[in-house]
Amino acid sequence: MGKKAWIERNKRKEATVRKYAAMRAELKARGDYEALAKLPRDASPVRVVNRCKVTGRRHAYLRKFGCSRLAFREAALNGLIPGVYKGSW
Repeated sequence: MGKKAWIERNKRKEATVRKYAAMRAELKARGDYEALAKLPRDASPVRVVNRCKVTGRRHAYLRKFGCSRLAFREAALNGLIPGVYKGSW
């Protein structure tokens, strides 16, 4: 499981991105890169990391389901994800 500090840090980054989204778009449209550079670093959407909603893990993240491969496998085997079942051939 990801440490709670990492999860909370990522939430804080997401909030900062939302806060400055309109301002960033306006500055980029004008081409004012000096003012853009003065914004907080965490205002850039690139700094937000995809994390598993269940465990907080950032590696092996499946975008379609919003969780890591480990959490996905457990949920799929328990029948918690509709339309997903174990393949056999």
